[in-house]
Amino acid sequence: MSAQVEYSFSDIIGDPVIRERWEKVRRYFFLRESTYDMSNRCNIRCEGCYYFIGDKQFADENNDATAWRELLVSEKKRGITFVVLAGAEPSLVPQLCAVCYDVIPLGAIATNGLKPIPREIDYRIHISVWGNDQTSQAIRKAPDMLVRQMANYKDDPRAVFVYTFTPFNIDEAREVTRLLAENGQQITFNMFSAPVGYTGQLCHSPASLQKTRAMMHELLTAYPQTVLFSTYNIVAHTSEKGLHDLFSCTYPRMNPSTDIGLGRSFRQYRTDLQWNRDAACCVPDTNCDDCRHYAAGSAVVTARMYRHAIDPVTFSAWLDYVDTYLAVWVRGYDKGPNLCADFINPPLNT
Repeated sequence: MSAQVEYSFSDIIGDPVIRERWEKVRRYFFLRESTYDMSNRCNIRCEGCYYFIGDKQFADENNDATAWRELLVSEKKRGITFVVLAGAEPSLVPQLCAVCYDVIPLGAIATNGLKPIPREIDYRIHISVWGNDQTSQAIRKAPDMLVRQMANYKDDPRAVFVYTFTPFNIDEAREVTRLLAENGQQITFNMFSAPVGYTGQLCHSPASLQKTRAMMHELLTAYPQTVLFSTYNIVAHTSEKGLHDLFSCTYPRMNPSTDIGLGRSFRQYRTDLQWNRDAACCVPDTNCDDCRHYAAGSAVVTARMYRHAIDPVTFSAWLDYVDTYLAVWVRGYDKGPNLCADFINPPLNT
């Protein structure tokens, strides 16, 4: 048996293609995120919603634009360079979203897409999709969702549609992706991750994870210009182990360290402009053992650069993941071709 080759980092980035991608993504290592619940109201109510679980839904809604501006100014001074606006539904308070954009102009907004967000708020817009319109009617109690979402964000370069896979909508992803491709819009993929205490029908099984993996790969191959994803994204988000077990979550809720990284910088503000470190993560009140959420992976996987810098193939897979994350989250960042087509097992923490 031949000895395993050991690579230095300089060996790995000695490949000009890898070096070019490394230089591209490393320019964005200045990003420091926090998230903000903008409103405790929503214009729909979905089964398995993360917001209406736990205490955050009961926080008072602060609609004082001056108070929000003061918060964002203090966040900027604290070193935050990227904001994620969520909540129940941030499109219901566009005036507060505009204040955030005015202070920190890099960010993203998570929305159900039924109420357009004004174009002058030039954040990335993540539009949640849970299946075709028949499934959305059943799960989200809203008719013609995809039709309305596509119309609201037609020819809008801010928009990316986020398809959340459940055990019941896997095949529908073909129809949704085709429609978005025909409409010139882009899609990325998310996995339903159970809120704390949720044991309903939307929870994944090993069989549904495998079926989702195959579907993601099919669509990534068939629609490379429409689907913002990579093979390593597929691996990370459809494994039987959740993100914490695979990569060790770096958000404060699961990370006691305040020395460096997200454990030190990340905060999740509620609608009353308060935050609780013990609950702070990108999707609060998710069952951490079941978390495969795309937003969590954007930080958790990318934080493990050194774990992946073991050989050119594994590092290329990680670069694909980071390239995907930046294309999904950062306005104006263009995703490059994936460097690694193989299914690479996540390296162990050694």
